Amino acid sequence: MSDALLTVLKLCFLALLYLFVFRVVRVTVLELRTPVVVSAPEVAATPERQPKGRYRLQFLEPPSRHGELVALDDDMTLGRGGGCNIVLSDDTFVSQVHARLFIRDNKLWIEDLGSTNGTFHNGERVTNRPVRLRRGDRIQLGQTVAEVLR
Repeated sequence: MSDALLTVLKLCFLALLYLFVFRVVRVTVLELRTPVVVSAPEVAATPERQPKGRYRLQFLEPPSRHGELVALDDDMTLGRGGGCNIVLSDDTFVSQVHARLFIRDNKLWIEDLGSTNGTFHNGERVTNRPVRLRRGDRIQLGQTVAEVLR
């Protein structure tokens, strides 16, 4: 091979290497930066404010959120990321977009969205498919524990 062709190949390889390093650094910075906190869904102070038949979550852990009630809409995401409907920014074991709660046929379901540390329903790991939630069930995401109310 000629020297000019080898030089061009070296430069191409070097450019690809720099591109790879840039992408790795970019993803790392995005993952480590503090999430932007957006307003959480309406939090009710008393059960009387909730319409009959609507699902709610009551946080049990961590102590800073103990007793907090969150009314659930038809489709909501939970995670550390600012784009989630329920932001759990104080729990470092929760993924950016950790799990999804949704209502189908007036039944509440939870689905893990590929989280690193997993989503648990009454102590059992939620795996490949959504799991139906009932009143009194407990869900755990990282160190956050919540109970389903209706």
